[in-house]
Amino acid sequence: MKNNEQQQVQWRQKLHETIFEADTPVGKYFDIVLMILILLSVITVMLDSVNSLHQFRIYFIFIEWVITIVFTIEYILRLIAVVRPLAYARSFFGIIDLLAVLPTYISLFLPGTHYFLVIRSLRVLRIFRVLKLVKYLKEAQLLLRAMHASRRKIIVFLFAVFSLVLILGSLMYVIEGEENGFTSIPRSVYWAIVTLTTVGYGDMAPVSALGQAFASLIMVLGYSIIAVPTGIVTVELSRASETRVSTQACPVCSAEGHDFDAVYCKYCGARL
Repeated sequence: MKNNEQQQVQWRQKLHETIFEADTPVGKYFDIVLMILILLSVITVMLDSVNSLHQFRIYFIFIEWVITIVFTIEYILRLIAVVRPLAYARSFFGIIDLLAVLPTYISLFLPGTHYFLVIRSLRVLRIFRVLKLVKYLKEAQLLLRAMHASRRKIIVFLFAVFSLVLILGSLMYVIEGEENGFTSIPRSVYWAIVTLTTVGYGDMAPVSALGQAFASLIMVLGYSIIAVPTGIVTVELSRASETRVSTQACPVCSAEGHDFDAVYCKYCGARL
């Protein structure tokens, strides 16, 4: 009985090293083949949308289904390889891996949804771990920490901007009116968002002198507002502590981004 349990543990460890780790030759080759399949899948979906290539669609569909089946088996193996499969399923890459296979199956009931398979391109992010680009992993961790630390400030900023465009759009609706294209407050708010973000589609424009003067103020205000979130993230980046990042994945919860000298997972406490 103990021998069977030991064999299962060894088999799971071997599977984990192959699928999640890039330190071994087998694991590296596995990830390289995975990257090739991801790129092939994305290219196939893109070519399938070209009208002049519809005569080859049967081949595109065949390739798509073969790759989807391979990715489905791979996703199941990833769940088996970790001690806590739900932790992996809820992780960033776990969700991406699931979304990489769902559109093909959903397309059986909702035609056209298979084009969402381009989300598989996000799986290419694993290339930083496969090629051991630790410097890029470290910078990615710094950026993630800065974004996480500044999330509350950015949320408050977005609520402030939402309130501002609501007020500005309502004022422009009163100034210009329906006769100048501002037929409702929601449409005027849309114009305020386009103007404040300096996008300027040009589908709506004030005609009166007062409206043009008011629009000019909004345009100038837009430049100062755009700089706010950039400044928030920049401050948090300067505060983020630079640490060496390992490419090792936790065998229990599959989490990555540990410190280079870490012995235990900082998310679940399992030994690395």
